[in-house]
Amino acid sequence: MCFGPSKAERQAAAEQRAEAEAAKQEAIKEKAEQKREDISDALTQRAQSRYGRGGRGRRSLFRAGGSGFLGRFG
Repeated sequence: MCFGPSKAERQAAAEQRAEAEAAKQEAIKEKAEQKREDISDALTQRAQSRYGRGGRGRRSLFRAGGSGFLGRFG
């Protein structure tokens, strides 16, 4: 053992490092996906609480309380 680790030991250590790195990358990927879902949910909740049930895109131009199409041109 004066000459350092054997070729088999180095190869085993390299495989273990590769497996650990793969596991780490998978954990990072899962955490990022969860964050993406959490942010999407938070934005949806914010839009619903601010603009009502359907969010901003569901407002009608014809019934916008005088500021829509009919209020300007009707």
